[in-house]
Amino acid sequence: MATLVPLSAIDPQMVEELLDASFGEGRHARTAYRIREGTDWLDALSFAALDDDDYLAGTIQLWPVALTDPRGRAHPMIMVGPVAVMPGRQGEGFGKALMAASLGAIDAGFEDGASPLPQVMIGDPDYYDRWQFTAAHTQGWHCPGPFEKHRLLARSGNPAILPAEGMLGPWSLAN
Repeated sequence: MATLVPLSAIDPQMVEELLDASFGEGRHARTAYRIREGTDWLDALSFAALDDDDYLAGTIQLWPVALTDPRGRAHPMIMVGPVAVMPGRQGEGFGKALMAASLGAIDAGFEDGASPLPQVMIGDPDYYDRWQFTAAHTQGWHCPGPFEKHRLLARSGNPAILPAEGMLGPWSLAN
């Protein structure tokens, strides 16, 4: 089974190679990269999965982003992804283990087990609904690039706090 380690313990070049293998070298042009542009991934919430031979099998990165509502107010969120598993190793549970570790780290210490800070991702709704990600609250949201509305997913312990409209983009922790 997977051994999870902080992503910061992995050589950054190895992470880049895994991401290229998982998503292709054109991945930097994707909308998700524009949303988190200029930010650094959150060290305490980002992990790597090593297989039984200590080879890098997968990674997950989480990022500080915000949804800016029509009145110009930034609503901080955490962007989940990319969740990357080496081709040929998918279906072995690495992605599930990485998601469980990151979401568990977000939710740890909160009385009801759900973080007050919403999470957002662009992903497969049929796969990520097992972690309560849904497009039900994101239909009025926009991104700085093309995206499929049904794949813009949010997870929140209190969906009532989510703005109905807004633009996703980077969030500086200095805000």
